Amino acid sequence: MVERKSERIPGEWALPVTAAVNGIGTGMYVPFTLVFFHAVTGLSFTVVGAVLTATGLAGIAVLPLAGTAVDRYGAKQVQYVLYGIRVAGFALYPFAHSLPAFAAVALVTAAADRAFPAAQQSLIGEVASGAGQDRLQASTRALQNAGNGAGALLATLVISLAGSAGYTYAAWGNALSFMLAALLLRPLRPLRRVRTAGAPTAPAPAAAPRPSGAGYRLVLADRPFLVVTGANFLNALSYSALSVLFPLFMVEWLHGPSVLTGTAFTLNTVLCAVAGVGVGARVRGAGARRTRAAALGGGLFATAFAAQIVLGTVRPASDVVLGGAMVAVVVVYTLGELIHSPAAQVLAVAAAPEAVRGRYLAAYQMSWSLAKAVAPSLFTALLALDGRAPWAVLVVTSAVAAALLIRTESRLPAEAVRPLPTTVVRPLPATVVQGGAAAPALAAAEGDGGTRGTRP
Repeated sequence: MVERKSERIPGEWALPVTAAVNGIGTGMYVPFTLVFFHAVTGLSFTVVGAVLTATGLAGIAVLPLAGTAVDRYGAKQVQYVLYGIRVAGFALYPFAHSLPAFAAVALVTAAADRAFPAAQQSLIGEVASGAGQDRLQASTRALQNAGNGAGALLATLVISLAGSAGYTYAAWGNALSFMLAALLLRPLRPLRRVRTAGAPTAPAPAAAPRPSGAGYRLVLADRPFLVVTGANFLNALSYSALSVLFPLFMVEWLHGPSVLTGTAFTLNTVLCAVAGVGVGARVRGAGARRTRAAALGGGLFATAFAAQIVLGTVRPASDVVLGGAMVAVVVVYTLGELIHSPAAQVLAVAAAPEAVRGRYLAAYQMSWSLAKAVAPSLFTALLALDGRAPWAVLVVTSAVAAALLIRTESRLPAEAVRPLPTTVVRPLPATVVQGGAAAPALAAAEGDGGTRGTRP
């Protein structure tokens, strides 16, 4: 007896809500990271920045271990462990007064931070399928952005009232947010489900366990997935542009008022929070392939960056004209982000074989981490040559990423490219399975095997 249900997953609200709680804590802390560590340790901003960069890069090395743990123990269990590490790390930060203590806590916390997105994407794959993954990804990202904005405003209020002690409260607030998020995640339960193209079918048999060391060999042999990962690295550079390149370009090249930088961040955050779910629903409603949607997002990135080149050539003297142009650029850029992010993330989730999904997504997450590590030095070096140079490079990387996604589309699993209907399967009563009329039909159906697409 297979019961066809809607794609709403019991307890699925927990994932977007935990993302919002995470966002509040992160929004309270991240904008004041350098100032906080400078105040706590007494180290110079240069040393603090160097330690954070080094520990961030070292944290990437934990990703393969996290992927293996997800495949062995489940994404939700790994998330609990990562939440615990982050709670301890941020709770201890205010006491890390010496350089060794600061570096040790920063290293452990950075490792958990780098591993967390891969575990969260794997969890989306465990609790939803088909278009449900796209919807869950879009709502999670939207609420996380809303939380980031609310957290930044809250931290500003706390610091204005508490002075320098407010930085400590912001770090502890971040630790508290992770603790609360872990508690809120408890109702989320993975369900057995089957992707179907037509009439309901019986549940597919569980995938055979793979040798513990085989996972990453499979990833490295999966060329279409590696192409998707490489395309994401190119697009991930675009995501760093707003936080790293935009402020420098505004102040150093355009000589515009610094208030426009804050306006751009605020506009991007508000649009992501307010329009994220709606834009994602429109894309899904149009029946867009995930590869095409991600490529469209990359095309919008390229359009926004090309506009920056024009702006950097004209260099308007009027702050009003400059502000209006920047608003238009940020709107186009944000629209690209809203279209690209859910499609690209779920494309990776759906393209990964379930038995080794954790390893696949750990490899995919490296594209984000490496882009974040490379972007600051790349952008500043190009900006030193010409203010338009980094935007020109980003136009090329965005266009190449879009082309790669379109080119590899036919080699990806069909259900990864275009979501199929979802069937939620509830456990059968024992009396039905044992000797009931449905038992022979169920046994026959179970012999059909899985429905996962194959790659040529």
